[in-house]
Amino acid sequence: MSQLSRFAVPAIMVAGSLCLVMPAAHATTVTRATAPAASCSQSYLPLPDPACTPGATNPDVTQATIGSTICVSGWTATVRPPTSYTNALKKQGIADYGYSDTNMSDYEEDHFLPLEVGGAPRDPKNLWPEPHAGNENSRSKDSVENAVKKAVCAKKATLSAAQHALLTDWTTAESVLGIS
Repeated sequence: MSQLSRFAVPAIMVAGSLCLVMPAAHATTVTRATAPAASCSQSYLPLPDPACTPGATNPDVTQATIGSTICVSGWTATVRPPTSYTNALKKQGIADYGYSDTNMSDYEEDHFLPLEVGGAPRDPKNLWPEPHAGNENSRSKDSVENAVKKAVCAKKATLSAAQHALLTDWTTAESVLGIS
């Protein structure tokens, strides 16, 4: 299955012999039988391949709405997709990225542009299987996301500057924004 399958909009999700009917806007086809070689490059790690995972914004989060969205404690829990949705993407993404370790618990299906700064919750262009391994990984990215969100909510950085810094290179976002 090519990387393109992560962006398909079919009406049925197929995982093994289980079929789940999903809204077409959120469905993804997942099969393993015909998966070819990796279609996404690992050479960008700890960042995702920009051709496969360019990131996407949540249109409900703007500079004008941060006070009623990302700056409200617990808001991300209201938009975070369930694992029943993200696990199918994670499984396909592990294949797309050609990871030799296919243990799903060794990855976080991560929002490249974090929900904390207005990343799109369900858009496959914003979700990828980020490894837990390595020095700059899914766990270290979480602290950066929180620091950047704090800076946006404290008006030490604009939402657009924060989003740009994280999408360019989350490992340097704090220093680029002058909040480290």
